[in-house]
Amino acid sequence: MKITPSQLHFITKIGLFLSVIIFIVLLFPSESKFKYQFEVGKPWSYELITASFDFPIYKSEQQISKETDEILKNFTPFYKLDTKIKESQFNKLLSDCKSKNGKFSSSVSSKYLKSKFDTIYASGIISVEEYNKLVNDGRNSISCILPNRVTHIVTLENIYTPKTAYEEIVKNAPCALNSFNLNMYLVDNLKYDSVTTDLLKGDLLKNMSLTSGMVQTGEKVIDRGEIVTPTLFLALKSLKIEFEKRKGSIQQSTVVVLGEIIMIFSLISLFFLYLYLFRARIFENTGNLLFLSLLILMMVGLTSFTIRYTSLSYYIVPYALLPMIIRVFFDSRTALFAHVITMLIISFVVDNSFQFVLLQITIGMVAVSSLRDMTQRSQLAQSAFYIFLSYTLIHLAFEFISEGELLRIHWQPLISFGISSIFLLFAYVLIYFFEKIFGLMSSVTLVELTNINSDLMMKFAEVAPGTFQHTLQVSNLATEAAKKISANSLLVRTGALYHDIGKMKNPEFFTENQMGGKNPLSDMDYEEASRIVINHVADGVEIAKKSHLPEQIINFIVTHHGLGKTKFFYNSFINANPNILPNEEAFTYPGPLPNNKETAILMMADAVEARSRSLSEYTIESIDDMVESMINSQIAEGQFRDAPITFRDVETVKTVFKEKIKNIYHSRIAYPEAKSLNG
Repeated sequence: MKITPSQLHFITKIGLFLSVIIFIVLLFPSESKFKYQFEVGKPWSYELITASFDFPIYKSEQQISKETDEILKNFTPFYKLDTKIKESQFNKLLSDCKSKNGKFSSSVSSKYLKSKFDTIYASGIISVEEYNKLVNDGRNSISCILPNRVTHIVTLENIYTPKTAYEEIVKNAPCALNSFNLNMYLVDNLKYDSVTTDLLKGDLLKNMSLTSGMVQTGEKVIDRGEIVTPTLFLALKSLKIEFEKRKGSIQQSTVVVLGEIIMIFSLISLFFLYLYLFRARIFENTGNLLFLSLLILMMVGLTSFTIRYTSLSYYIVPYALLPMIIRVFFDSRTALFAHVITMLIISFVVDNSFQFVLLQITIGMVAVSSLRDMTQRSQLAQSAFYIFLSYTLIHLAFEFISEGELLRIHWQPLISFGISSIFLLFAYVLIYFFEKIFGLMSSVTLVELTNINSDLMMKFAEVAPGTFQHTLQVSNLATEAAKKISANSLLVRTGALYHDIGKMKNPEFFTENQMGGKNPLSDMDYEEASRIVINHVADGVEIAKKSHLPEQIINFIVTHHGLGKTKFFYNSFINANPNILPNEEAFTYPGPLPNNKETAILMMADAVEARSRSLSEYTIESIDDMVESMINSQIAEGQFRDAPITFRDVETVKTVFKEKIKNIYHSRIAYPEAKSLNG
């Protein structure tokens, strides 16, 4: 079965719609976050929180520390007593004493040393560092583990350090020992046993409860405006702990992802439905849909990246870029709608969603309003300033309401707002980039193209001055009409300025440039003359492409005559050759027909302005009749059947044209002659 172009177009839209949803789900942070921030003494600025599951209230670190200290108050750390060190150190001392003092009385001194070493090493020598640590911890005893694993309690006053052991030996030592450095032989033999100590500590603490209560499912935790007391703080902190424990379960993750898909599907559906119902021109263009979808994904992606991989505030993301860029290419309503939808999606991955949405909707409105009539690049900088000012005012207002005191205001977000506003200055670069990639045309480009002092316009005015004046008049007529029927007046104005540039190639063949001289077309046969006139459309396209004019402007050139005829030559041929059928193609413009409101307005303005120059008299009736007949004949020929313009729009355009032409060709009052005073 062969797929028709319309079916392929529909499938492409469905694929784009589903792709947007899938990419947004993938961009969402994989781990759920507890989205609330809270401090003791500050009001709760979020919605009512009720427990969706049972969870215990965990004790604070201070409570746990206090109870731990109470349980371990009488606990004694464990030290192992090494009895083998004594023998080796004593034998080393005797050997050194005999080698250094031949008159050393070994019998007296050795007995004395033996007695002291036995007593001191049996009680235990501990390092100065360990001794000071025990004193600082308030310990007055330790548990001493003997080699046979028998444990007994020893008070600190019965334990030696190397210094006190030395003092004990020399206190009553024989004179022969005074010349020896006994410190070399007194080393600590009480070693801290961390394994046994920690094990028995754990046994004591394992029965200590880490919770102080329970919150039942459906029970209120806190409501908006309540002050976060120490008790509520523990409940909220416990809820956060349990939430983060539960988020990793397979069942919870599946439910979360399902919820995200439903939420994103609903919001993106609303956006596409809006385009389908109210912006059919955007919806029917796949490139436009792709462009808008990429902008939404860009904002979601930047937010996700900031949250996942940086410690920066997500407020540095230039969210206002979305409505600014869409406003420049399309319209304010679409820009604001897309912005609101995107911010609602992002609000599900940020904390304090209410404040985030309030701020972003506000700056979206400011961005759209500040670019209502964008006529120069400096407006982007002005918009960035207005957005920063709005961010600041709304944030401070929210803080005033939430905190109630100036000293408790959070000023740090203002830095993020400033960085975000600076990023907005790069909007012009992005606008230029998107124009080239998607073939769009911004109001900035249109304003630049309306500059009649550009090289192309200056050449146009010089080569074909009559046609140039005609285009200026057509541009004024079309612009006023476009404003009245809510068409793109800037686009119409620009298109009108370029619609007849093809006449630059052979300006002398067109009456407005002939200055009353002989018309060279009068020496040609009617078909040849018609061909030359019709060729100004193709010549205009050629000049436009060499001058790199956008496709949207070229569209005005190719459609401003539609499938109409060169009626002067066509009618002249019929009158001169009543028995010969004319070659219709030789007298018919190649088209296509106008395909939007703007090109339809230009066709009407072009015909009416040209016809107005040939009126024999300018009266209200003649102008009204001329406008009516010209536009009605275009309607009768089916010139507007491809343009989404209504009969009401056409009547409005007629009214505008009549008033404008009457103002141009207004009749002056005839001044009466003064009569003679003498009669």
